[in-house]
Amino acid sequence: MLSQCEGSSLNFGVRWQKITIVGVGLLGGSIGLAVRKNRLARHVVGFVRREASIADCRQTGAVSHATLDIEEAVSGADLVVLCTPIGQMRSLAEQFVHVLKPGAVVTDVGSVKLPVVRQLEPLIANAGAHFVGSHPMAGSEKAGVHAARADLFNCAVCVITPTARSHKPAVRQLEQFWHAIGARTIKLDPAKHDALVGFSSHLPHVVAAALARRVLDPARPKEQALLCAEGFKDTTRVASSSPEMWSDIAVANKRNLARAIDMFIAELRAFRFALDREDARALTKFFDTAKSRRDAWCAARQTTTGR
Repeated sequence: MLSQCEGSSLNFGVRWQKITIVGVGLLGGSIGLAVRKNRLARHVVGFVRREASIADCRQTGAVSHATLDIEEAVSGADLVVLCTPIGQMRSLAEQFVHVLKPGAVVTDVGSVKLPVVRQLEPLIANAGAHFVGSHPMAGSEKAGVHAARADLFNCAVCVITPTARSHKPAVRQLEQFWHAIGARTIKLDPAKHDALVGFSSHLPHVVAAALARRVLDPARPKEQALLCAEGFKDTTRVASSSPEMWSDIAVANKRNLARAIDMFIAELRAFRFALDREDARALTKFFDTAKSRRDAWCAARQTTTGR
């Protein structure tokens, strides 16, 4: 069941001695800023891969300390949040698992959950700690810690994906953590999560990328780009996201994404059939159904999030 939008100003009584963020980019940096703004932890440590990223973290204030040493970053942490591409999570976890604090909670922000949970849950459990997957439905086409915002998660839905093996107190702690930085939470089975985001998140990225590739192809007439206005810009915004990250996501959720693409192709074929027949009634119904469903969704979203 979806929790109400809590607002990051509320006190949930959750105070951590040390929170470690592995990968301080847009999401990791935003978590760090929100944690520090709300004073949820005594120490907020970030693991980064490049020396220059340490200076970026210092400049933005996303963490209280940044390091290139993953063991230093994770040692003694009560909560570890993996904010790297999902394909890197297991190898990173294998590097720090031996220094995990007994009873620590480990989570992630990956857009695909089932493979991450299958890989990390037993690995973390064997170290005497607890892994529970998370996926905050928030972000931007921008990347890097300089794009991070303390309010990024305000009223955003964060999916938590416990399993039958999950440590219930760890799940509750994680829910409280996300509430404390402004998010609403919903619990889903990892497989169900992946099936749903294949349609609502991963398919739109593929569609936006396909539009940008075809419409902005240099082989098109030179006037083409001049005729791409705000509607095209809005529709293709997410095509500016990280290519490496989205390639990683597509492979990790390939079965669900393929199913979503097949559904979308069928929808386009139905439209094409009506168009070929110049069936004005069918075309109007197509657009009317889309409008009514989106308008209802926007109204419900406005009621629960205020935006």
